[in-house]
Amino acid sequence: MITVKQKVFFTRSERGRRRIEDKPSPSQMVASGRVPRVSRVMALAIQFDDLLQSGTVANTIELARLAKVTQPRITQVMNLLHLAPDIQEELLFLPRVVQGRDPIHERMLRRLCANVSWTSQRLLWLEIKSRV
Repeated sequence: MITVKQKVFFTRSERGRRRIEDKPSPSQMVASGRVPRVSRVMALAIQFDDLLQSGTVANTIELARLAKVTQPRITQVMNLLHLAPDIQEELLFLPRVVQGRDPIHERMLRRLCANVSWTSQRLLWLEIKSRV
């Protein structure tokens, strides 16, 4: 008896019929690693801000209730919006973490968020990136 092991990938054609292919399609490819938590929190802050701006949610207290977290935690997340736009973009596109802990976490950024000057924030951000 002969046993053959080969990975098979199923795709659908335009009419919904299944096809077997040797190579996975780009939509079936899974990237290695995971998105850093601070990237997800930054995206969440942007989404929360959109909810507040559109009037879907009245205030941060209601947002905290819906998210099932405390109001101070919502404030910590929303404070990420005080960062310079280029820092926010870098946070959103941090490289995936393959193993271990995230190199940059939200607590490291609290000092940056408290700083009003974007120039000072950028200098502190460079310092954080150099340590990591």
